Amino acid sequence: MAPLDSSTILTAGGTLPRTLPPASGPAPHDGGRAAPSIPTADHVPFKTWLAVLGSVLGAFMAVLNIQIVNASLADIQGGIGAGVDDGGWVATAYLIGEIIVIPLSGFMSQVFSVRRYLITNTVLFLLFSVACAFAQNLQQMIVLRAIQGFCGGVLIPMAFTLIITLLPKSRHPLGLALFALTATFAPAIGPTIGGYLTETYGWKYIFYINLVPGVFMVAALWASLERAPLRLNLLRQGDWWGIATMAVGLACLQTVLEEGNKDDWFGSAYIVRLAVIAAVALAAFLVIELKVAKPLLNLRLLARRNFGLGIVANVLLGVVLYASSYLLPRYLGQIQGYNAQQIGSVMAWVGLPQLVLIPLVPLLMKRFDARWLALVGAAVFAGSNFMNIHLWLGSASDQLFWPNIVRAFGQALVMTPLSVLATGGIEKENAGSASGLFNMMRNLGGAVGIALTQTWLTKREQFHSNVMTGQVSLFGESTRQHLAMLQRKFMEHGVPDALTAWRQAVAEVDSGVRTQAWLMAYSDAFFFLGSAMALSAIAILFLKKAASGADAGGAH
Repeated sequence: MAPLDSSTILTAGGTLPRTLPPASGPAPHDGGRAAPSIPTADHVPFKTWLAVLGSVLGAFMAVLNIQIVNASLADIQGGIGAGVDDGGWVATAYLIGEIIVIPLSGFMSQVFSVRRYLITNTVLFLLFSVACAFAQNLQQMIVLRAIQGFCGGVLIPMAFTLIITLLPKSRHPLGLALFALTATFAPAIGPTIGGYLTETYGWKYIFYINLVPGVFMVAALWASLERAPLRLNLLRQGDWWGIATMAVGLACLQTVLEEGNKDDWFGSAYIVRLAVIAAVALAAFLVIELKVAKPLLNLRLLARRNFGLGIVANVLLGVVLYASSYLLPRYLGQIQGYNAQQIGSVMAWVGLPQLVLIPLVPLLMKRFDARWLALVGAAVFAGSNFMNIHLWLGSASDQLFWPNIVRAFGQALVMTPLSVLATGGIEKENAGSASGLFNMMRNLGGAVGIALTQTWLTKREQFHSNVMTGQVSLFGESTRQHLAMLQRKFMEHGVPDALTAWRQAVAEVDSGVRTQAWLMAYSDAFFFLGSAMALSAIAILFLKKAASGADAGGAH
């Protein structure tokens, strides 16, 4: 298996000559052809860039949709009559559909052709986005969100695949910088857009927002991707046992991660059953993929130093990226009492600077070793979390400004170099597997990160609350004096009797203790995320220097 060379161009379904066919003759059919060929190592035709930009826009929409909906979940629950506990399935259903389809996309694009597969799923993603706005109850919303996630999940790995196969290696940093906007900018800016739309127009508009960029995406892909025939004969060669075990295992695992904290993890028989099914199915999937002649995913790629360690770093990046995007909005809503729009205005300072920073990363990669850029980005991202480990009641928007700016810098700097380092030297026939694994594992890391963060918050709040409750005792003189002072204050402000005033004083002290416990729990959670990102930096340290072709001449 030879790496890509200057004479071929890779698509999800095969290779193409880099020279265009004669204008007078028909284009040769290839089931995976995705865009016009590239005549030289450095020149990229406009149609190729149009295909890449259209696919990146689709990936951006798919990732953005997760965060927009999460920011407006309370309003959606009210709109469809869902309870607080059940409303989480609005997000979970989408994530289950997405994580199942990501590793499937390489194979399915070979069967149906890149053009047909990508455009069809884009259109379906838009249709089901609109359909979600018309859901009447929780059951309808869960079904529609699952299908929307299944269609939207296609857009993420296909964008990654087109970048590493259609663009010459000298353009990989630029293409992957565009992809980084979907992976880091979209989760950061999602709460800002979701909060604004929900507060200004209502929750249904978070689904309508996909239409305008979606129409542009369909037009771009329609104009730039060339037609190719169906290859339905490949269905007979499909790794169907691998597909079945992967789908069951990932669906059960995603559900365990999303619902575990709410259901007391293994204290729930439901969670235990799902965890056992996930473990058995995924173990069977691993065995199947290592034994079959044509596996759905080539797991042997993980044995390669840069790809294997890149996956480890990428999983940890997913943990911190998605968990921090969950943690900060929750803190602002619970402790500071911010509404969705106010939370969005704070989160904007994580997202907006990346619009300036990410386009500069390819230029930096021409001057510096990609490993050191990724390492600095990971260290800065870790540092931004450590900046939030001393939260107090006054830690609001102004106090979070600089940690968010630092986080934006770290996120912008780490993603593109890490992608280049991990995928450099991947052979043409392994591009689909590399794309599926890289993106699936980051999303899975995000699910693990959110689940761990939720559990960590709950346990640390209980710990700090128990410690402080033991210290705030009625037997303590300072506690009795404080309660007496509060009792007098309440009576001076209209409370009719001493007993009622005393009860209100005790309730206020209890509320203060709980608030302080939550503040310390959030501080501990940020320390946990900073530590996880530090582990990602350690994994990056052991990566080999990128090949000069993949690195676009950088790091010399």
